[in-house]
Parts: sequence; structure tokens; C-alpha cells
Amino acid sequence: MAQDYAVLKKGGFMRQKQKNCFSLRLRVVGGNVTAEQLAKIAEVSEKYGDGHVHLTSRQSIEIPFIKLDEIDAVKNALAEGNVEPGVCGPRVRTITACQGSAICPSGCIDTYSLAKELDERYFARELPHKFKFGVTGCQNNCLKAEENDLGIKGGMKVEWLKDKCIGCKVCVKACRTEAISFSEGIITVDASKCNYCGRCAKSCPVDAWDTVNGYIISFGGTFGNHIEKGEAIIPFIDDHDKLLRICDTAIEFFEKNAKPSERFRLTLERVGWEPFEKAVLSAYNEE
Repeated sequence: MAQDYAVLKKGGFMRQKQKNCFSLRLRVVGGNVTAEQLAKIAEVSEKYGDGHVHLTSRQSIEIPFIKLDEIDAVKNALAEGNVEPGVCGPRVRTITACQGSAICPSGCIDTYSLAKELDERYFARELPHKFKFGVTGCQNNCLKAEENDLGIKGGMKVEWLKDKCIGCKVCVKACRTEAISFSEGIITVDASKCNYCGRCAKSCPVDAWDTVNGYIISFGGTFGNHIEKGEAIIPFIDDHDKLLRICDTAIEFFEKNAKPSERFRLTLERVGWEPFEKAVLSAYNEE
């Protein structure tokens, strides 16, 4: 029987250079894999592969050397350990994330919860070309959010609380953008320099800052054959529903305007950033 390799690729099975062998990409959300899943992946690799796995650059796991006539057996075996195949081709790919505020002291947002939400909302959605989300918890940017078609970075908007401040100036030293100054007992924040990292508030020994956690979104990043850094349109978003509406808008704009096999960045450059910015601002301002 003739094999539909496009269907196999859509289901995460990528042809290898070795005849009748496939490398199976698995569905991993936010870089997290349970011990149960790891045990099953190891078992399947030993039984159906060549005993090793590959960790991809986008936090997924691939099991190489899967034989063509054992693909169904592999899928059934993985399902026993709650492991699902991933996807390849022109669709929304694995949602990547750093550990975020649930574990990392620097984190400003719960990256894994957001990655799971985005995965449930968009994973494997058919599009003109591949589309990548990346979620990073803070300005340390461990996940390099701007490399993604849509990158989300955690941030923190701050406001100094004079009555609580003891004038220790720890926040001034902590600020890496020199946005904070201290003079005659007064802390001043230069909004034009603030990058919403939250280091001032996190370093303060007396909690002399009022804080609002939120998101910084970048669009159009790509680090393949065409290298471009994603660009922000709105400096800071503190509303979760607005975040999701903007994500919906980006996906829909790409779906509507892209040519087949055209990455999001190239669509934005061809169609123009202005109509996309207008759509994003409309989604942001929607009540």
C-alpha cells in the first residue's frame, strides 16, 4: 500500500535518510515531561528505536529509527504512558516556555500555565506555514521570545510607595537600565527607560513597590533562513483576556493574508505592518 508521507509528517513522523525509518516528534508543552512519560518514552525507544532520543531545540523529544511497519504499535505504546505524537508542517507547533514564576525567582508570569492554555487553544491548527509560540517569564529572556512568530515575555509594571520606602537604594543598584534614581529621599522612575523587568520590586527589602504583572508581546520573529527579531506593538499588557484576543488576531491575520509556505514575518513585510498594528490595537481596545 502506498504511504501518504504528508499525513505521517503531520502526525509527527519525519522521514529519515535511512530507508523506511522515521524520527517521531512528541508533543511536549512548555518543556515539561512527567516521570511516567519519560519512562514510557525510554521504553519505546529501546523497543522500537535504537535506544536513544533526541532533544530538539524547541523543547520537544524525538524518537528516531522508528520502522514504517511499526508506527501504529509505537503510537499505541506511547498512549499507555500518556505520550502523544507532535506535529510538523504548516500548523501551530509545540508551545515552548521557560519555568516562569512557579519555580524561577525572576519570573513575572506563570509560563507553564499559559503554555498549556495556548496549546489547548492553538496546537496543530492548520495555517499557510508553521507558526511558533514562545513564552518566557521575564527580561532575562531565557527562551528568546523574539525568535518566535509570536513571543510572550513576562513583565512587571511598578509604582514606588513613598510611605514604605526606607531609602536603602537597593532598587537603584538592581535596575539594569538605569531607570531608577534617588535624590533627597525620593525615588524617580524614568518610564522611557523602564523595561518592566521588576528587579526593583523583587529586590526591595520592605515591599515599597506596588506591582502589576503582565505581558510583552512580540510579532514576526524568525531564526531560520530568514532571520528577523520579533517586534512589539504595545509596550505592556496587564489583561489576560486582551492577551488572548491579540493572539487570536495574529493567528487570524496570518491565516487570512499569508501565501502558502510564507512565514508570518514575510506576510507582515509584504502586506505591511500598518494593517496588522491596526488589528492588534483594535483587539487590545475591545471592551
